[in-house]
Amino acid sequence: MPRRPMFLALALLTAAPALAADERQLVELPPPMQQHMLSNMRDHLRSLEEMTAALAAGKPKDAAAIAENRIGMSSLTMHGADHLGRYMPEPMQRMGAELHHASSRFAIAVEDAELDPDAKRPQRVYAALGDIMAACNECHAAYRLR
Repeated sequence: MPRRPMFLALALLTAAPALAADERQLVELPPPMQQHMLSNMRDHLRSLEEMTAALAAGKPKDAAAIAENRIGMSSLTMHGADHLGRYMPEPMQRMGAELHHASSRFAIAVEDAELDPDAKRPQRVYAALGDIMAACNECHAAYRLR
């Protein structure tokens, strides 16, 4: 029993950042566009999961295809980027463009790694994967939809 207050205090300290005011800029979208953007972001996250699983399974070409077709520059029409972009502040548009470019660069890094006998090729692939996640995190740290 004496540990319970300490556990509760630790839980409250851990939750404190979540209870703080959200300082991110609110991006107001018409409700259907908001749902569309949230759906796109969930698909990006699902794509990252599938890409990581493909790499772990030794299927880098599958990871590259997912990156390019679901997040990369080839995915812009599928995600309705031209419709959503007009509602985003310009810095958010740049962050979104960086996400799509980083995903296409990842696909290229995977393809280049197959041709490169250098032992550091896995690091370049994982660095490119990290660039995709960094683009997501940068935008999510700056903006919110709700």
